[in-house]
Amino acid sequence: MLDRRLLHALQIEPRAAWTALAPVVGADAATLSRRWQRIADEGLAWSTGILGWDSGALVEVECEPAALAAVTDALVDDPQVATVDRTVGTRDLFLTLIGSDPDLAARFTTEKLSHLPGIRSARTHLVVDYIVEGGAWRFRELTAGEATRIPPAAAPRPRAARVVAPELRAVVGYELGLDGRASAAAIADRHGVSPQRVVDAIATLRASGELRLRTDVARRLSSWPVYAWYFVEVPASLLAPLRTALGKVPEVRLAVECATRYNLILAVWLRSLADISGFEVALERAAPGARIADRSVVSGIAKHLGHALDDRGQATGRIVSMSPRP
Repeated sequence: MLDRRLLHALQIEPRAAWTALAPVVGADAATLSRRWQRIADEGLAWSTGILGWDSGALVEVECEPAALAAVTDALVDDPQVATVDRTVGTRDLFLTLIGSDPDLAARFTTEKLSHLPGIRSARTHLVVDYIVEGGAWRFRELTAGEATRIPPAAAPRPRAARVVAPELRAVVGYELGLDGRASAAAIADRHGVSPQRVVDAIATLRASGELRLRTDVARRLSSWPVYAWYFVEVPASLLAPLRTALGKVPEVRLAVECATRYNLILAVWLRSLADISGFEVALERAAPGARIADRSVVSGIAKHLGHALDDRGQATGRIVSMSPRP
């Protein structure tokens, strides 16, 4: 299917030019541009730039039933919150925080959550390391050979400034937080800078790892519609070998090492609820001595990397950039 081939290509390189993708995906540049615009307009896929990954945290929130909707709306509107999952289990909401401030989680809990009425409790898990990053998930529509033909992100020009000015860094972070495929010309026009400076800034920030880009899709398009979080206690000696093993498990969407009782937290995509027990058996076999302490099935995603989603898991067009407006 052409749409899925296009999405696979954009997962590999979210800012690839249509002309570069055309010979790989199998349609002309104009067709690919129209297809992407339709997919994006329908909320079936979105591209996001995230600036600053130095710190992260996962936050469990329990709410009074009558306050759940209001708390969810408030968290969707909060730029510090990257993702808001509604869950079934011992937590009502599960939040992802991503930023460059090491005190992000502490300040968020004391300055934001503590002032929201209706919250019963909150538990924070500081992320020590990302073992499997969510943006690594791919469709399987392109062959291995075709995937290697997708052009990588452009390297910085030799003449480009090696350090991006703070004001330009803020512009790039804000604009790509809204649209990861925003053109350099459009960004430059909105902020009164030259397109070349924007191109150079994006290339430099991506090369340094400060800026990450990803293309995400509505989960129902993935053929893995069941989404669950697992909270695992793993002997420290098993964490290193698990890094390799978890990267080979297609169901694992995200795996993080945390500095809490649950030192391994996983986000997992499954084909059906019946697959939950099978996945748990496979995980326990891969990590003898590990204990699955808890799990929660996601009943809905209210926000994903700044994009507000509807009850079908599709982007609504409302975006709360994780980078402040410059």
